[in-house]
Amino acid sequence: MIPLITGILGVITAATILVLIRRDHLHARYGLWWMGAAFAFALLGIFPWVFDELAVYLGVAYAPVLALMLAIILLVLKILVMDLERSRNQVKINRLVQRIGLLENDLRALQKMRGNEPGPYGRDELQD
Repeated sequence: MIPLITGILGVITAATILVLIRRDHLHARYGLWWMGAAFAFALLGIFPWVFDELAVYLGVAYAPVLALMLAIILLVLKILVMDLERSRNQVKINRLVQRIGLLENDLRALQKMRGNEPGPYGRDELQD
């Protein structure tokens, strides 16, 4: 009974992920990770003997230990990918802040050359 429930939960999870991707609530890039997890749940639920055979092939005496080890490895990889993306985004944000600062400086220099006072979007308003 438990393998059937696990298989059904895997299929429901995969369907939910597809709906989230289709409605643009989840980016397809991230959905691939979750689809892999849902596929693994469904596979292990419907065909639990596959995992037992894999454990024997890899020399693991107790198959659930292999499942936990693989889960931990995948979670660490997921966290690493998330940190890499976060680092890339932080670099992009820093560059955008620097470019805005340069553009504000150029705008002030142009306003001084023209003899105009800062407009409604002067330095003070842009900082808010």
